[in-house]
Amino acid sequence: MFRRRRKRPRPSELTAFIDEGSEMEGRYTFRGTVMLNGRFKGEISSEDTLIIGERGVVQADVQAGRVQVSGEVTGNLRATERIDLKRTARVYGDVEAPVVVVEEGV
Repeated sequence: MFRRRRKRPRPSELTAFIDEGSEMEGRYTFRGTVMLNGRFKGEISSEDTLIIGERGVVQADVQAGRVQVSGEVTGNLRATERIDLKRTARVYGDVEAPVVVVEEGV
């Protein structure tokens, strides 16, 4: 009778946090904004925002709307909107997006 509509998270809201000490392997898909500070191996895909923190270590091909990297990525990064590489980022792979911002020191 009554149905709750599931609201789509705002882009600035953190919808999941994977902290250091966590290790995952496989295919990860999500909605909203996810911050990853743990270790991940496999494939990540989303239309929304992925933030790889300074302690994040990712061995995966990543496809998302927006990607912000402060940690380490081994694999290709593709974004439909933009990729931000912070000064602590280390990326070993191809980077492809309409807007790529690279801080000094990457």
